[in-house]
Amino acid sequence: MRRLLPLVCLALALEAQAFEFLINGEWEEESFPSDGNLGEHQNGKFRRSVMGPDDKDDGDFEAFAGSGIIVRSYKVESRITSRFAHTTVRSLVVNVAQQAESIAFNVQIPKRAFITNFTMNVNGVMFVGSVKEKTVARNLYAQARARGKAAGIVRTNAQDMDTFKMEVHVPANSNIEFELHYQEMMQRKLGFYEHSLYLQPGQLVPILQVDVYIYEPKGIAVVEAPNTLGEQFKNLAKVVTSKDKAHVVFRPTLFQQRKCDSCSTTAVDGIFTVRYDVHRDNSAGELQVSDGHFVHFFAPNNLSSMPKNIVFVIDVSGSMWGIKMKQMVEALQTILDDLTIDDHFSIIDFNHHVRCWSEDLVHGSSTQVADAKKYIQSIKPSGGTNINEALMRAIHMLNKAANQGFIDQRSVSMIIFVSDGDPTIGEIKLSAIQKNVKRYIREEFSLFSLGIGFDVDFDFLERISMENRGIAQRIYARHDTSEQLRNFYRQISSPLLRKVTIQFPEDSVSNVTQNHFDKFFSGSELVVAGKVQTCFSSPLISFVTASSAQMDLSLQTETDCTELDSLLGHQSHSVAGFARQMWAYITINQLLAERSLAKTAAEKRKITRKILKLALEHQFVTPFTAMLVESETGQERLLADSPKDPKHGCCIGTPLGRKTEVLVQSVPPWALSTPPPSEAKTDRIITMVENDPHFTVHLPKSHMDVCFNIDSEPGHILNLVSDPESGLAVNGQLVAGKKIKNNKLNTYFGTISIYYKTSGIRVDVSTQQVNLIHGKDQHSFSWASTANITLSGMKLSIVKDAHVTITVNNGTTFMVLLHRVWKKHPFNVDFLGIYIPSNNIYSTRVHGLIGQFAVEPEVKIYNIHDGADPVKQEATMEVKGNKLAVTRGWQKDYRKDRKYGSNVFCWFVHNNGKGFIDGQYKNYIVPQMDSFFKQELK
Repeated sequence: MRRLLPLVCLALALEAQAFEFLINGEWEEESFPSDGNLGEHQNGKFRRSVMGPDDKDDGDFEAFAGSGIIVRSYKVESRITSRFAHTTVRSLVVNVAQQAESIAFNVQIPKRAFITNFTMNVNGVMFVGSVKEKTVARNLYAQARARGKAAGIVRTNAQDMDTFKMEVHVPANSNIEFELHYQEMMQRKLGFYEHSLYLQPGQLVPILQVDVYIYEPKGIAVVEAPNTLGEQFKNLAKVVTSKDKAHVVFRPTLFQQRKCDSCSTTAVDGIFTVRYDVHRDNSAGELQVSDGHFVHFFAPNNLSSMPKNIVFVIDVSGSMWGIKMKQMVEALQTILDDLTIDDHFSIIDFNHHVRCWSEDLVHGSSTQVADAKKYIQSIKPSGGTNINEALMRAIHMLNKAANQGFIDQRSVSMIIFVSDGDPTIGEIKLSAIQKNVKRYIREEFSLFSLGIGFDVDFDFLERISMENRGIAQRIYARHDTSEQLRNFYRQISSPLLRKVTIQFPEDSVSNVTQNHFDKFFSGSELVVAGKVQTCFSSPLISFVTASSAQMDLSLQTETDCTELDSLLGHQSHSVAGFARQMWAYITINQLLAERSLAKTAAEKRKITRKILKLALEHQFVTPFTAMLVESETGQERLLADSPKDPKHGCCIGTPLGRKTEVLVQSVPPWALSTPPPSEAKTDRIITMVENDPHFTVHLPKSHMDVCFNIDSEPGHILNLVSDPESGLAVNGQLVAGKKIKNNKLNTYFGTISIYYKTSGIRVDVSTQQVNLIHGKDQHSFSWASTANITLSGMKLSIVKDAHVTITVNNGTTFMVLLHRVWKKHPFNVDFLGIYIPSNNIYSTRVHGLIGQFAVEPEVKIYNIHDGADPVKQEATMEVKGNKLAVTRGWQKDYRKDRKYGSNVFCWFVHNNGKGFIDGQYKNYIVPQMDSFFKQELK
């Protein structure tokens, strides 16, 4: 494990003065469990999340820290366009001390926001940020640090990405300007979008200003800025609105900022909140198109709430004693009062035992509700925590009611699970509990989880809820637990629709985010985004289908594809490219959720690559990217690193216990050395298979190349090299061309597999990707990037969109070349070529279409004469006791010139190599990609 020194210093000369950066931080290498499950401890329990910011003392937080500094200005500006917000925090700080001072700059941001930029101006020296792949940014940062130029590490300190922190050490009379940018999508809850800005300047500020600009094309229904900073700031926020725009401004004077008339400390310490909602004149939702992207907002109203079937599963273990239990009982009493006669419910409370208030669901009548209230008031917390049995009992209760027809088909069934700790009784392995719930819960049921306090494993609650059509929420113990529980319940208390699907005409859109939703609750909103494919000559249309309490719905809406961009062009405070950024924002968050549920390391890596690509393109700081902050000259660098992945994964997701290394290695010389046609008779060291497929076998002793074609069927797998003694098998699977050409349907290698049985490793190279399979683990690599990997005796080198080199057993090497054809090619498809050096070392048992020539046969060519084609001579070949009529021709070697290739002159053997190869080509057809050659030759 590596750690940065607690303080890293940098001295820069500037006009006979100097300033230093001092960054507090710790940089640890990611670690991975040996079983490839990136979400579990070595003991099988999921790692718990770090303590949330609301569970610890916030009194130490200061936006600016330093004894000799003055904050001249502190400005926060948010521009919200169609629910997407871009926020900028700007500040000017001066060191008025007579000596150098350390100045800390800390900003709290919403947990779901992505930092997009950070700049800093220190005495005229500008530092500008850019988002890069995390390892790239760290490497550049480390290079600068090694030269004594690095400023240090800037990173958030919690897994929820709630704080951006850095510290700069500057000489006396220095000016420092900070500017931080972040973006987020507004989420509608209980009928409002709520935008929160953390204002904690730490001292009185001459210029303190907050501006929130809102533009909603369909119109703003309501906007308000409730006073959340304290009574003395009542009515200071001003709201100006028009039909589709709003401006909220907050500018307290120095006097208004004071805690008291004679105080020198600031009272500005809290969250500034803006809430608003929009007009909705279309029950099918609001469809917007801008900058080549679309966003569909769906939030219907005026629908009847669907009946609910709820099982409350309540943790009453010993840790719930005291205020937690008291506030939970208060919340449950309020929640139970919300039930109607059409709802059904029961209560399960558990510690080391599991008890049911009622073994079956009952109607939400006033009598049953009153009895349930008495029951929960009598509970006395004690004992351990048996989560698995409690959840199994709840699932059984709902399944039983459904099987007996007790549950209305148009009702909504859910489990609301509340806990404050890990299991200690029964099944304690969280992954096993997760699997049990997934196995037994029905597709139409949802699991909602509430984690109280910091001692609960919130990562587990998120996974188990997302996997079962629900959500999880943290309940902070030091706040009003009862109110938090009630607010959460209100969000899910009125289900309006089930099985909501938002679709678009085929070929009109692409890269669509999640468009099928299990449930829609009153006061919320469903959002679907994507890229527009064809939309300029006709409007974009969307179709919504859903089921409500009484009916099935089919809705349709459309929008012009150019109108919104025309409107945005006249809006001075709109967010540029909001639809494009919102699509990326939604997609990345969905991928992060998908990654947390991925079952294998290979799936995680595949998703990680998608996240990384989007984050770099849209400049988002995510768990897999970092912001490199450089001076204009590029000589000084800082690293703005996002928090470690809550699942402890990284970009390549390497499991513990597996010897996997990323190496920088050169391509073997043989892979690039292609002699020109004039040197065709000199020693060549390459045997290759190209095109449809053409085999070219180099015979070094005979100083010649021999060629033959194989005309087999699509789907057939041909064995190229089979060496059971060394455990090596190379096979290729054929794919067909698009259509018949010259009365023939050509076949090509679409996948080539190199299997190294000794280490249990297989590399499947296809035209889409490269898969590295090791036991139960599968690692997928895209052709779009270069990679070098060493794994248990196998080396894999991928050159972007070019070729893959596989080396096994410290010397046996293969290169697979990628051939792309243009998309509308009338005949050909993408295919692969394979190049094998003739000096590869095999055992005496090696065979296969190519492997058999590791022991070079004796070949004689005679009776050379002109043929029917004057360019191609004909001759007789003696080989393996056979006399064959052969033709002098050439094949293509594409290693050096991938477009046109270079000619390789060879003697061509007709009839699928009959007489030159052992037996017939059909003998070399094998059943699987990892099969060895076993056919008896005739």
